[in-house]
Amino acid sequence: MYSLPRIATAPFCPSEVKGSVAVPAEMPLHKKLLRFAGPGLLVSVGYMDPGNWATDIESGSRFGYGLLFVVLLASLAAMLLQTLCVRLGLIAQKDLARACREHYSPAVNRFLWLGAELAIVACDLAEVLGSALALHLLFGVSVPVGIAITAFDTLLVLGLQGAGFRRVEAIVLGLVMTIAGCFIVELAMSQPNWFGVAMGFVPSLERLQQPGALYLAIGIVGATVMPHNLYLHSSVVQTRQVVPTPAGRREALRFGTFDALVSLSLALLVNAAIMILAASAFNSSGHREVTDIGDAYRLIEPVVGSALAASLFAIALLASGQSSTFTGTIAGQIVMEGFLDLKIPCWQRRLLTRALALVPAFIGVWWFGDDAIGRMLVLSQVVLSFQLPFAMWPLIRFTSNRQMMGEFANGPVLKALAWLLFVVISAANVWLVASVFS
Repeated sequence: MYSLPRIATAPFCPSEVKGSVAVPAEMPLHKKLLRFAGPGLLVSVGYMDPGNWATDIESGSRFGYGLLFVVLLASLAAMLLQTLCVRLGLIAQKDLARACREHYSPAVNRFLWLGAELAIVACDLAEVLGSALALHLLFGVSVPVGIAITAFDTLLVLGLQGAGFRRVEAIVLGLVMTIAGCFIVELAMSQPNWFGVAMGFVPSLERLQQPGALYLAIGIVGATVMPHNLYLHSSVVQTRQVVPTPAGRREALRFGTFDALVSLSLALLVNAAIMILAASAFNSSGHREVTDIGDAYRLIEPVVGSALAASLFAIALLASGQSSTFTGTIAGQIVMEGFLDLKIPCWQRRLLTRALALVPAFIGVWWFGDDAIGRMLVLSQVVLSFQLPFAMWPLIRFTSNRQMMGEFANGPVLKALAWLLFVVISAANVWLVASVFS
């Protein structure tokens, strides 16, 4: 009879905890759902990190609720890609980086690895800048000092060694709920026009024809669908034990997909809330040129009429940056182990990634001043946008391969949707990069 191991209490590096959460076949349905919950949550924080805030705030302040449908469509695209990651991890029992190493030449793998590392550093740069800005807004420390303080989050990772993967998921859940709770209160204070919100979710090509709207729309897509999340999800989903039968794999796939969809729906609500807050607080009051997170913080108190709104805004920003710290560390570990078959302690990986992000953060703020934060956040999203197709291509190829996936390979409809999404995002990202550097 197939026996399942008990839940392990290993360190949270994915290479050491695969199969750590047992899901017995006889367990009640609601308990199985709870056991499978978690990997999607770790992925979802990447969809609400500080890099998303800049595009959402500028879109809301300039176009009101008009671009909410772009947030919705980008989130649906993310859901499609992350469900493919669930398939690869649970059915093929491989993460995306390892699958690339096994199927591509060394030269191709080095290229993909460098691109993935660049994306992780770009994402960590956004976390550094967002956290430093939040510390500046909350405690009045200078932005360079705030950047220096973020270097010590390596101690958080070191302190979690041996804590177990489920505890890390619980900490991330607490941070995500902090972000969501802050925005719920702020939306209640700002009193948005809910009819306008509902109409904003209705797709409209006419709204995209407004000057600057298409650029921001593509920026939202680039900030939402992050390449390192594809490597991350395909690995962390393997922390759930799967009964090795067709029925067991099918059930695991349903639960894993459900976890991803629920978690990314939460990220959708947070991103929509940021845009709705900007629209109701700034656009409706005539402040339509708010493009910086710091400006949004300074304006939200007099516009909404409450100092609490500004404090909640900064707290949510800090929680956003810190929650992404954990997932960035895990993603970096997955990429390094998968592509290079190289294992180092998690705190060393964290230190390496953060050091590479601190250098451009310090240089940018020192050279251009605090006003450079907004521009650097946008630039980090451009880097992520440029890297995304290079992660999508192998993901779609592998999940469509019947030799790897068997009966669980992508069907014709899913395959067509995935490749259509690849073409659309690739074309949009090429346009975005060309626009930024033209």
